[in-house]
Amino acid sequence: MIFDFDMIQSVYARYPERIAKAREIVGKPLTLSEKILFTHLWEGNLSQQYERGNSYVDFAPDRVAMQDATAQMALLQFMQAGKAKVAVPSTAHADHLIQARVGAEADLQDSINKNSEVFNFLSSVCDKYGIGFWKPGAGIIHQVVLENYAFPGGMMIGTDSHTVNAGGLGMVAVGVGGADAVDVMAGMAWELKMPKLIGVKLTGRLNGWTSAKDIILKVAGILTVKGGTGCIIEYFGEGAESLSATGKGTICNMGAEVGATTSTFGYDDSMRRYLAATGRQAIVDAADKVAEHLTGDAEVYANPELYFDQVIEINLDELTPHLNGPFTPDLATPVSEFRAKAEANGWPLDVEWALIGSCTNSSYEDLSRAASIVEDAVAKGVKPKAILGINPGSEQVKYTAERDGFLDSFRKFESARIFTNACGPCIGQWDREGAEKGEKNSIIHSFNRNFAKRADGNPNTHAFVASPEMVAAIAISGRLDFNPITDTLTNQNGEQIRLDEPNGFELPAKGFDVADNGYQAPSEDGSQVRVDVNPTSDRLQLLTPFEPWDGRNITGAKLLIKAFGKCTTDHISMAGPWLKYRGHLDNISNNMLIGAINAYNMETNSVKNGLNGEYDEVPNVARAYKAAGIPTIVVGDQNYGEGSSREHAAMEPRHLGVRAVLVKSFARIHETNLKKQGMLALTFDNVDDYDKIFEDDTINFLDLDQFAPGRPVQLEFQHADGTKDIILANHTYNAQQIGWFRAGSALNLIAEEAKNNL
Repeated sequence: MIFDFDMIQSVYARYPERIAKAREIVGKPLTLSEKILFTHLWEGNLSQQYERGNSYVDFAPDRVAMQDATAQMALLQFMQAGKAKVAVPSTAHADHLIQARVGAEADLQDSINKNSEVFNFLSSVCDKYGIGFWKPGAGIIHQVVLENYAFPGGMMIGTDSHTVNAGGLGMVAVGVGGADAVDVMAGMAWELKMPKLIGVKLTGRLNGWTSAKDIILKVAGILTVKGGTGCIIEYFGEGAESLSATGKGTICNMGAEVGATTSTFGYDDSMRRYLAATGRQAIVDAADKVAEHLTGDAEVYANPELYFDQVIEINLDELTPHLNGPFTPDLATPVSEFRAKAEANGWPLDVEWALIGSCTNSSYEDLSRAASIVEDAVAKGVKPKAILGINPGSEQVKYTAERDGFLDSFRKFESARIFTNACGPCIGQWDREGAEKGEKNSIIHSFNRNFAKRADGNPNTHAFVASPEMVAAIAISGRLDFNPITDTLTNQNGEQIRLDEPNGFELPAKGFDVADNGYQAPSEDGSQVRVDVNPTSDRLQLLTPFEPWDGRNITGAKLLIKAFGKCTTDHISMAGPWLKYRGHLDNISNNMLIGAINAYNMETNSVKNGLNGEYDEVPNVARAYKAAGIPTIVVGDQNYGEGSSREHAAMEPRHLGVRAVLVKSFARIHETNLKKQGMLALTFDNVDDYDKIFEDDTINFLDLDQFAPGRPVQLEFQHADGTKDIILANHTYNAQQIGWFRAGSALNLIAEEAKNNL
């Protein structure tokens, strides 16, 4: 079955005219990224020049995807928008609320038992509003999207930062907050600052133990976690064409870890093969008719420095396996250098758990290559020293891998565990025995993120990111410093053996197969479908619109917290056990900023309450200020809001009375989420002013009543000793975004427009 084929054909039909017009306006050869962007302009044909990194542009995405944790809040917001049906093809995927503990069957049933209220809510909302629903166990959203919805040259947005995975099939796919998704589902334009472009030229060909994962681990080391902010990364060259479509997806997936808006590859034979193998030959036939428009112009790739804002070149012939981490995905180390680096830093080298899966590396090819390592070890009489955990990416992948014997290969390790087709440990949905002890230890996984506490809740778990092949090899050795290229293992006979290089299959020789893919189609007419939310539920809560701005300066505000160092969305709104409250704004707000480090005492979840001078948990202090009618602000460091797209990290502060977030710099998605929720997202004009803010300060906005595009805002910080500092803060609000702030949120404006159109 091909979903939404008429839509795909209409996208391809407009490519020739829109590309021709874009060439006329731009007057130069075009990158693939530009072609996709210009073909999806809300206005239609390009009519003006846009400045990269500066111009705000309205786009018309082809589709929307949501995972269950973020879909709850997105759909609760959509219910307020006054629409009878979504305006573009949309899907919701139940993959985040399934905990890994025992094994696939038991864990899935346990999740259904515990989360039935949420799953039933999502099912009914999707049924009512024309949204496809992928039931629990169907698979991880991004693998399911790649298998069923992604298409070359398309544009999609999704309420998950790893929506970018669809770049593996040549899309511009962007992670957003739920409010952005609501805009598009409601038939409105989606606004994005015109991205800058980073070109990555891949030469040579992967060999031996290297894989597509090592390419992005290398890129992460080059760009760091914020080096791709505001940029699309476009991969090209002979090396790019040699990669499988799912390998390309892996690379695009982890582009989120360098802050990139998205990443993409040009249409090529690997995409044709994957589309055909997943039952979409008709898309290949349609794409081939406009193939010249589904990749960058030859002149661009011949002289990339003339067309990209930055160019990186990687020779795949020379690339070696990498391990990235701990605690940040951009700390890249070639495996040959890892032992010395680990010993110098005191990283634990023994490994108890090795995990393969997540949206990054759970494809058929990934499982087949990892299984080859396991089979080789078994044949040579070597038993694993670590527990190997596997999360297949989708029911289709699992069913086919089971049929072809790969899951049986993993089961030859008695301790191995096959978990549900879901995110599991990658997002903290892992009931790891002993994690509560907080012991210092190391794990290795093929996931994308490795922030402290993310996988198992233990802040002392050192998590390292590697390819599935390397994860399997290290599971066998039980040591992080094992280099399979040069090191040997001792088998049960006392012999020294060396593991063979991995081998696998890009696609199943017998084709993909599945008995039940887990898809639920919506009703043609959902007007009679009821969506019930129990008013006493602790899992779901209907939303109350945020109050509009009164047009006056905010005065008498107090500092809630000055966050020190890295403050990701995991720090602002933790996942793990808190996922169950993603549909209940008040309950989940009890995790607000509990992971952030308070710059004044270097502790987490301990801030001073200015009303009584006592230290308390962050949400408690925020609620006390809110009850007293005192506005608050949050101050942060560099790249504030790095990580997941979760808009809860913006909605929770808004709900608990925070009016502004003032930081050294923002991660892109989080800045947008704050704007959408009617908050002030501000950056220091002078980053050293961060040090001028004290714990007992009272804050007054001096000229917010003159809030306008391009006009900085002045804040007065009155100190306890009677002195004060006036700090200049910059912002990136345009006129439309200031309208969101005035209305109290972007959703308030949508709802008002819907009423006016009745």
